[in-house]
Amino acid sequence: MDSPFSFSEGLVRLSVFFGIFAAMAVFEIIAPRRHLIHGRGGRWFTNFSIIVLDSLIIRVLFPAAAVGIAVWAGDNQIGLYPWAVSQGIAPPAWLFGLLVFIFMDFAIWAQHLVFHKIPIFWRFHKVHHSDPDIDVTTAIRFHPVEIVLSMLIKAALIIILGAPAFAIFLFEVVLNGCAMFNHSNVKLPAWLEGPLRKFIVTPDMHRVHHSIRHKETDSNYGFNFSVWDRVFGTYRDQPEDGHEGMTIGLQEYQHGEPVRLTWSLWLPFVRKS
Repeated sequence: MDSPFSFSEGLVRLSVFFGIFAAMAVFEIIAPRRHLIHGRGGRWFTNFSIIVLDSLIIRVLFPAAAVGIAVWAGDNQIGLYPWAVSQGIAPPAWLFGLLVFIFMDFAIWAQHLVFHKIPIFWRFHKVHHSDPDIDVTTAIRFHPVEIVLSMLIKAALIIILGAPAFAIFLFEVVLNGCAMFNHSNVKLPAWLEGPLRKFIVTPDMHRVHHSIRHKETDSNYGFNFSVWDRVFGTYRDQPEDGHEGMTIGLQEYQHGEPVRLTWSLWLPFVRKS
């Protein structure tokens, strides 16, 4: 099951990934928001090793990935949109694609919230939060089990909706780009940061979510649009200790353990004493 534009899709996604990553990495050097306590070195090795492992596992379990699943659903006329077309009540494809994009963003917000609230999911998601610094590489630090669970949820939604492949492709590209942007250690000028966060999640907005303070971690769950946190009452404007003074990560893991790859991968399976 291959997407008809699988080569160009992969090329575009890879190009966007490295382009945005490079831009944010340079921006972090030019205008850093915070001093990195643990630096790059070991952290970057661990975080990049995790995404390489994630990518290999996803490629084995889901060879066609999210876009391929959308193509398969469309070819087999499965889901809400093909049904609506058969009934003569379907909106234009571009409009349905836009609605799918917005719905998928809400779904990612809701999934993120659930992964914080349900202990078994939190065991895996806390690998992301255990990073003792936050920068562009934190955006790719997700345990392989969480990545597989996320793909299963995404696949189910794509099939149920009969989501157009072009909408899923666009969503995946934007999601990856926004995640690197809002995890980056950059200081945006106040005249830009304030207005921008009214629409999308900015680095200052998402950084609050990586605080060791539970009430701050329990806020700002969005990745793309900032509206969901405002609508559902999980929005927090600023960290209590300020962006330079706040502590990033998890309270119990502040001594460098999360910088190690094997420790990070094994964390969900460690029984708390």
